[in-house]
Amino acid sequence: MPSPDLAASAPGSQPRLRTVLAPNAAPLTFRGTNTYVLGSGSVAVIDPGPDLPAHLDAIRAALDPGERVSHILVTHPHRDHSALAPALSAAADAPILAFGTATEGRSPLMNSLAATGLSAGGDGLDHTFLPDQRLSDGETLTGPDWQITALHTPGHLGSHLCFSAGAWLFSGDHVMGWSSSVISPPDGDMRAYMDALHRLDRPDWALFLPGHGEAIPNPQERVRTLISHRNDREAQILAALLAGPADADTLARKIYADLPPLLLPAARQNVLAHLIDLQEKKRVTTPSPLHPTSRFHPI
Repeated sequence: MPSPDLAASAPGSQPRLRTVLAPNAAPLTFRGTNTYVLGSGSVAVIDPGPDLPAHLDAIRAALDPGERVSHILVTHPHRDHSALAPALSAAADAPILAFGTATEGRSPLMNSLAATGLSAGGDGLDHTFLPDQRLSDGETLTGPDWQITALHTPGHLGSHLCFSAGAWLFSGDHVMGWSSSVISPPDGDMRAYMDALHRLDRPDWALFLPGHGEAIPNPQERVRTLISHRNDREAQILAALLAGPADADTLARKIYADLPPLLLPAARQNVLAHLIDLQEKKRVTTPSPLHPTSRFHPI
């Protein structure tokens, strides 16, 4: 269902904003995907969400009589964000804009790991996703009462974008308030994720609007908390390896001791992402070709 407009409570002069929550609540999507409708008259839809007919109906119902969708923006091609884009595009006769496909934007290292057969697992990637228009870092789009700048923020996915709109940043899955992001190699890249977090560590925005969960009213504080969290997790991994060589699964079970079993696979992928980053930093090594079951030890 659409939320109340946020523009009335926004700092400064901001366009109208409506949020339509998709009915896809799950452990990794929280209460569901936030689909944002920005502007008035000719509007931008940010993250159309999962391919559910009821959600398409809800997005269209959120529009005022005579309003039209002029742009469909996708932060990244995971199916809970992008799968509805073709149906919305056909219904609205509007182009789909994104950085690229589900596997674009990877670093050379992640491409090389993918070529060896390393897989992120799961079925979240939207392999059929193809934007009508590719957005480059820093590219700006405008509507009658809104302006958006695309920021390339790889890490959760190589093709992840955030969208800056005045005092707001639509942060996708890169920065959320209810949880940290899953970084699952080779689709996810811990070094790229941290670099992008540092890029967002500035006081430019008053509000982050994430792909899942509530708006974040103290965004720079949240970014710094996430940076600290990842640094602490890295330190935990290095400390655990002092007890002897271990693989990502063993480390995840030790470090995330109280985590529900359903979330352990995501934790294991996060640990693997840290291990790959630590190997690049020459802090750990493994005697075998890199694989999810590789055993690492500190250098």
